[in-house]
Amino acid sequence: MADALPKILIVGGGAAGLELATELGQKLGKAGKAQITLLDAASTHIWKPLLHEVASGTLAEAEEIEYLAQAHSNHFRFLFGRMEGLDRANKEIIVSAITNKKGEEIIPQRRFKYDTLVMAVGSVSNTFGIKGVDKYCRFIDTTKEAFRFQKQLVETYYIQSYANQSRQRDKPLSIVIIGAGATGVELSAELHEVTKLLATYGLEGSIDVNITIIEAATKLLPALPPRLSQATQEQLIKLGIQLKLGRKVTEVTETEVHTYDGEVFDADLKVWAAGIKAPDWMKDLDGLESNHINQLVVDQTLQTSDPDIFAIGDCAACEWVGHGGNVPPRAQSAHQMASTVAKTIINRLKGKPAAKFVYRDYGSLVSLGKFSTVGSLMGSLMGTVSVGGLIAYGVYLSLYKMHQVAIHGYFRTAMLTLSNLFRRSTHAKMKMH
Repeated sequence: MADALPKILIVGGGAAGLELATELGQKLGKAGKAQITLLDAASTHIWKPLLHEVASGTLAEAEEIEYLAQAHSNHFRFLFGRMEGLDRANKEIIVSAITNKKGEEIIPQRRFKYDTLVMAVGSVSNTFGIKGVDKYCRFIDTTKEAFRFQKQLVETYYIQSYANQSRQRDKPLSIVIIGAGATGVELSAELHEVTKLLATYGLEGSIDVNITIIEAATKLLPALPPRLSQATQEQLIKLGIQLKLGRKVTEVTETEVHTYDGEVFDADLKVWAAGIKAPDWMKDLDGLESNHINQLVVDQTLQTSDPDIFAIGDCAACEWVGHGGNVPPRAQSAHQMASTVAKTIINRLKGKPAAKFVYRDYGSLVSLGKFSTVGSLMGSLMGTVSVGGLIAYGVYLSLYKMHQVAIHGYFRTAMLTLSNLFRRSTHAKMKMH
């Protein structure tokens, strides 16, 4: 009986993919009207805007969502694996073989059929082909990468502390973040707080830590109005974070970062946060149109050139009507795209037309941890309003709560919020392992 149901396959369990799978599971899967399947290469989900907190070790592990548990509770199916190809003629996706740590194949390459396919694979860092970036920089595109950086951060701090105490080295620990968008700026403030916590958690010998942001553009946070960008810059300078703007990185080595003007920066830890692209395997995916950063080109219904294939979130290139360019790759656009495609898929099963996607920009917000939050809010009645302090922080938190409500519903989101408040009163402020 299940084989006769329409097969809706969602690839990617990020903000857009997981919200879509949950909504369709509740509205179609529960009623036995369709078979909803979500495929992801990880077993857990963390909202991507929180990855800088994972990387710094300040995010509670309770924020992770197990895909299998979410699928069971919301009437969809979860498959573990990484998509590597598409066969449109047979309406199948190709999923890579899974190997163990020894490189031994434990699950062979597989194929899964679909009637409707939704690509929601998100984005990865764009290194622009700069020498040494792939080899020597850390990325925080995924939860696994963020955890790896956090572990390296603590280990490096311990090593540096011992070296200073034994007089083997007297230089500060240098952390260089390349890219001054929201990720780079938020990570720098979080790392500033973490280095202070590390110094108070009983390590033998304190050390100095230098945090530097290098950015090719001449201003921070190009998505924000100039006044807010300047306010953020002033706040980072107060924290002692060095800002090197208007400097294009040309090479990264094991211990240094080189810029176009010949300047060289010492770097014990290097994080690349300078741009995004869709995964390389999505370029020319079985004839689907893609742009220069591998995003699938979609129309105003979020359909690709194949009417049975949609793309949402960071991997979709959708024209921002009336504004020029494409819809920006933000959490709010992923949320809105997921809602639109959910309506379209439900309409298709009823023989009704697809819903049109209209992006509504509610502004941009950047959190500097406990130190500050700045941003701009937009609305049809008030235009653009600059906000900061507690108001901005409250709105910033509400964006995450909207995602949690889409995944868990209102009651469970409220319970999770209370649970996290109690956890913070009894647990360390950062992860030390």
